[in-house]
Amino acid sequence: MKIREVVDALERFAPLPLQEGWDNAGLQVGLTEAEVSGALLCLDVTEKVVDEAISKQCNLIVSHHPLIFHPLKRIDGSSDVQRAVVKAIKNDVTVVSMHTNMDNARGGVNYKIAEKIGLCDMDFFTEMKTFNGVDGASGVMGKLPEPLTAEEFVARLKTVFGVDCAQCNSMLSRKIETVAICGGAGSFLLNDAIKAGADAFVTGEMHYHEYFAHEDEIQIAVIGHYQSEKFTQEIFKSIIMERCPQVRTLFSEANINPIIYI
Repeated sequence: MKIREVVDALERFAPLPLQEGWDNAGLQVGLTEAEVSGALLCLDVTEKVVDEAISKQCNLIVSHHPLIFHPLKRIDGSSDVQRAVVKAIKNDVTVVSMHTNMDNARGGVNYKIAEKIGLCDMDFFTEMKTFNGVDGASGVMGKLPEPLTAEEFVARLKTVFGVDCAQCNSMLSRKIETVAICGGAGSFLLNDAIKAGADAFVTGEMHYHEYFAHEDEIQIAVIGHYQSEKFTQEIFKSIIMERCPQVRTLFSEANINPIIYI
């Protein structure tokens, strides 16, 4: 099977037009006509991840975050991104990134987060768009099978996502049943979550001033960018196993959270 066929399978699930206008999802580095020897799945592409792909004989890396996000005006090996690009090219490793198109796709990143939390009746809570028969929108909302106190809810998040420290506003006095989700840096959807009637909003990053003035209105729970999206590799694997079952897939062991908590 050719690399192109694996990429096509991923993009049928999450078409590139679903990505945000500022994003750079899709093919990052390399050619797609070669036969795929294995796919290494990760959140971020670093030089160590490329080394891992080479050592494990995977000529395809599928990442969530784009390797090339900002334009490269020159390639001289002066940054980790540049070194990863050079090493991938030299070793015939193709890099493909499925970023906000996978965030926005039905069954994508936000659905995976909701699934891990244990939500049911999941659906988008912002304006939906459709490309190639695939629905997409920013943010997913669902319901807990049984209402939880704010303390119980945050404790569940910390356990499920391996969170050392969640950033929250004051604990909500009422129980939490309806939860809105946006993985990664999702604070832009906070007001939409409030308008949609969510009891809690879960995301990976928020700015300091965005926590103000929401006391007893909605429970904010910020669990970390990496933590919120770390199960994205499971989506890649399920798509490839279903549509390209003969392709060997591996989860990266070199891709770890760059932030430590002391």
